[in-house]
Amino acid sequence: MTAEPAPDGLVAGLDVLQRALDYTRAALATITCADVDRPTPCAGWTLADLLAHMEDALDAFAEAADGAVGLSSAAPSPLEQRVQRLQAKACALLTAWLSAASPVVDVAGHPLPVDAVARIAALEITVHGWDVGRTTTRGTPIPERLAADLLPTALQVALSDDPRFAPPVPVPVEAPAGVHVLALLGRRSSYPGSSSS
Repeated sequence: MTAEPAPDGLVAGLDVLQRALDYTRAALATITCADVDRPTPCAGWTLADLLAHMEDALDAFAEAADGAVGLSSAAPSPLEQRVQRLQAKACALLTAWLSAASPVVDVAGHPLPVDAVARIAALEITVHGWDVGRTTTRGTPIPERLAADLLPTALQVALSDDPRFAPPVPVPVEAPAGVHVLALLGRRSSYPGSSSS
């Protein structure tokens, strides 16, 4: 049995998703036991809370590869297993999307093109990877090529006034693309020539 060819537009989204997963897997590798109770850039969340959310999100995005996602939340795995489970789920996510055969994904009754969902997944995965690295203080900036590819999706999210995201924050026009992506989702990042916050 041979796999169905990927729907039109999905390949580009999967390339971005792959790079997002690579970035975030590296951020997850910076976590130590001493980090789990630290506050994150997500207001009111500790790193443990963020990891639980990331696990739910990876489950939902994997479910979306089958053509529908209901946005329900599952109980998080025990804290001591969470990073290992996240690493495994991140690896499995791309495999699930490589098998996607539907040109649209039903997201709680709203059909979206698969490429758009893959890019939304890449944006959320990348930004939460940055959140993890910021929390541990051992992360790296979002790679510029990845950030440039995520910028249009981040702008769409910012313009949608989605209450799940903080309001955008201003940044200088000359700031790197990664700083703009983070700012569109309400995060402040330091970069050469700016003050950190």
